[in-house]
Amino acid sequence: MGVLRPAVVVLILVAIMGDHAVTVSKADEVICNMTQQGIDACKPSVSGSDPTPPSKKCCSALAAADLPCLCSYRNSYLLPAYGIDPDLALQLPAKCHLALPAEC
Repeated sequence: MGVLRPAVVVLILVAIMGDHAVTVSKADEVICNMTQQGIDACKPSVSGSDPTPPSKKCCSALAAADLPCLCSYRNSYLLPAYGIDPDLALQLPAKCHLALPAEC
């Protein structure tokens, strides 16, 4: 699969479980049913010392995502390397009024 771009790793963010396929196309990367645009929309909410509340675009993207798939990335060493706080990532579903899978 090669090296993941930082934005792809973000919602790997939302960082979160399972052996699920990652689909990558030249036009747009998709991970766990989350597009690059959705990942980019959520990054301000899962990184930095003063994260912002998730935008409607972020929550919409997260609602369409495969949350159990994202859970599989919660302990990834890549998240902190790309400035993603795994704890903030795990809080994101609740902030978007979504249930976090029990496996997370």
